Amino acid sequence: MKAVLVSEDSSLSWSEFEEPAPADQEVLIKIHATAINRADLMQRRGFYPPPPGASPVMGLECAGEVAAVGDQCTRYAIGDKVCALLAGGGYAQYTAVDEGSVLPMPAGLSFEQAAGLPEVFATAWLNIFIEAGLEAGEKVIIHAGASGVGTAAIQLCNAFGSPCFVTVGSADKLDTCLALGASAGSNRHEGSFLDKAAEFAGAQGIDVILDPVGAGYLADNLSLLGVGGRLVLIGLMSGATAELDLGQLMIKRARVIGSTLRARPLGEKAMVMSQLEEKVWPRIEAGEIKSIIEQVFPITEVAAAHDLIATDKTTGKVILAVE
Repeated sequence: MKAVLVSEDSSLSWSEFEEPAPADQEVLIKIHATAINRADLMQRRGFYPPPPGASPVMGLECAGEVAAVGDQCTRYAIGDKVCALLAGGGYAQYTAVDEGSVLPMPAGLSFEQAAGLPEVFATAWLNIFIEAGLEAGEKVIIHAGASGVGTAAIQLCNAFGSPCFVTVGSADKLDTCLALGASAGSNRHEGSFLDKAAEFAGAQGIDVILDPVGAGYLADNLSLLGVGGRLVLIGLMSGATAELDLGQLMIKRARVIGSTLRARPLGEKAMVMSQLEEKVWPRIEAGEIKSIIEQVFPITEVAAAHDLIATDKTTGKVILAVE
């Protein structure tokens, strides 16, 4: 088969690579589409190696058809249309993945649309609803609201009854987030989000904050949390080190939760995917929640697709179509 390989100078090529064989509890997927995540750009530069045992090929999600199943797999048959959450291996013609990380494609979606679902919706659901335990009516801040995870999180908050505030990088992105269901937001190029977010928070404060930014937003995030508020850190775009006002944390009985998805045990990933299938997939099939796609590239143009992501001008997902 062919896969996207990274050379020593970080250039990319669509080259021959060994086709994986499914283990007993794995499904072999013939990939029709995959999606780019910022983690891929980090892995390409050598800053985010795959977990032990994972494919060295980039790609954290895919959509395609089942090509083979392991001896202990019971749910899927050859030819089934599926999408999957991966620890790696999506930038290829085939990938093998644990059956618990695979879901049927939502009815009515193309392979390209389905490929943009697993990683961002699993990340948003895990961190907002499982880690932070969001309940209907609680107020949420979503940083990087126009990102893949951000656009998924907005739609989930809207669908399950929680108003959300977003931070974004342009007026157009803010308009898109508001159209997806955000209640209010702030363009970071127009100054600090703090005052606008405080107005949204009101006297009770914010209940849940989803933050891929890290150090640069920590102080403002903590000041906005209400009593019992939860800050979930899923990225470190502005750095990994910051001072923390422990007194404020204690007085508010607030929690700071660090979270990653890629290296979690298969059982935890299967739990997240099962909840998505039960609670989110029906809303996608009904058209209430959508796969937000900026652009689709052929996988042979993966370098150009990475360059587009690096501009920070995209909204939602950038997809790679695999011939």
